[in-house]
Amino acid sequence: MSNQAKAVVLLSGGLDSATCLAIARDQGFQPLALSFRYGQRHQHELAASARVARALGAVRHMIVDIDLRSFGGSALTADIAVPKDRSDDDMADGIPITYVPARNTIFLSFALALAEVEQAQDIFIGVNAVDYSGYPDCRPDFIAAFERMANLATKAAVGDGRKLSIHTPLISLSKADIIRTGIGLGVDYGMTTSCYDPTPDGLACGHCDACALRLKGFAEAGLTDPAPYA
Repeated sequence: MSNQAKAVVLLSGGLDSATCLAIARDQGFQPLALSFRYGQRHQHELAASARVARALGAVRHMIVDIDLRSFGGSALTADIAVPKDRSDDDMADGIPITYVPARNTIFLSFALALAEVEQAQDIFIGVNAVDYSGYPDCRPDFIAAFERMANLATKAAVGDGRKLSIHTPLISLSKADIIRTGIGLGVDYGMTTSCYDPTPDGLACGHCDACALRLKGFAEAGLTDPAPYA
């Protein structure tokens, strides 16, 4: 692989996507970071994504506006309370209300369009099937199905023979292993935010599922989370 190969990296500003960007860069790609202002209640993640993109060497960072509030159906895009202080068993049971309908399908479709225009054959997404809170669009079979679709649906693949690959380097890692990987690649997790329901000034709540999984990961890695909490 040429060191000049481009890769589109979906970047939320959270722990997982920051690690994913660091991995893409470490593998020799020129990372094109792609974030979304989609009506999420936790828009502080966009400031975090900009910090992460700068710090981890993205050659370009785009923030695209789409409005998933039009549909609602999620505690992240509608006036629905974010669950707090749930047990591990509760988090493992079913699909939570913080699931945003079709979000990863939508995000990957935008990433696919950017990759085709930029003549990139690689997309990185920080989905995880271990500490994934039950989201159906973080599973390996979903990613494999989307990759098959992408190679049927694009001029790049059908006309030009440029096969697209979707990379999920975190998919089988525990949160602690993700954190260890990122630390080894120089990720400053103090720049990231994972909270679903931060304070108006961006402090993490410490009680939502995302905070719980993050804090558990740092504890299991024997580290202290450097992100600010309320």
